[in-house]
Amino acid sequence: MSKKTIWITGGSTGIGKALAIKFASKGWNVAVSARRTELLDELANSYENILGFPLDVTDKEKCIEVFNEIKKKFENIDICFFSTGTWDPIKEKNIDVEQMEDVFKVNFFGTVNSIKAVEQYFRDKKNGIITIVSSIAGYRGLPNSTGYGPSKSALNNLAESLYFDFKRYNVRVCLVSPGFIKTPMTDKNDFKMPFLKTPEYAADKIYDGLVNKNVFEIHFPKSLTLILKILSFLPSKIYFGIIGKMTKYQKIN
Repeated sequence: MSKKTIWITGGSTGIGKALAIKFASKGWNVAVSARRTELLDELANSYENILGFPLDVTDKEKCIEVFNEIKKKFENIDICFFSTGTWDPIKEKNIDVEQMEDVFKVNFFGTVNSIKAVEQYFRDKKNGIITIVSSIAGYRGLPNSTGYGPSKSALNNLAESLYFDFKRYNVRVCLVSPGFIKTPMTDKNDFKMPFLKTPEYAADKIYDGLVNKNVFEIHFPKSLTLILKILSFLPSKIYFGIIGKMTKYQKIN
């Protein structure tokens, strides 16, 4: 029986890197993509069944080109895991239009470009998993998140829409909503992150959700995500009051 294959974008650091190592340790072929070639090379040199395919997901044509290279190398792709993301907490504190455009270009449209590159392949194959990585920040609005939160909320809606579109072809669309995971991106945060977990913890949860379970959303840690899910159902006035107190939001006179 031939090895199964997963393609991971945003695979040079953080959750993507930890997941690449997790799948490789389970005997899968792993194709990893990211912009930083040197980090991909370092990862590929450490694991014989991990291969790097440099990619900037904001380049639509390059997404198609890279996926064709991966198909040529491995022939059969079982899972695609699209986790490219960017975040700048300093610029998020104001309405920085250019910053918001950049965030959407990477977080949302970069994911759309990746999905478009594999769309026909999975429709023809009639099985497999397309995974979209969002965030708990996509559940409802949070302070100082003018670009990141909206981009993740858009991904949530996209995943739900695509769920119906791909289900007709027996292709599973899966949404991943991590809480606070210690990565180079969250290291930029200047506030205390509750229930902070390691990338390896995230990789374990994602692997289990993708391989051993059949759920639409993989969210973790439950001690945080379940609270936020409950809060998301509350009327706006109550939600704003609770989140304001939790984040020590103060009115400026």
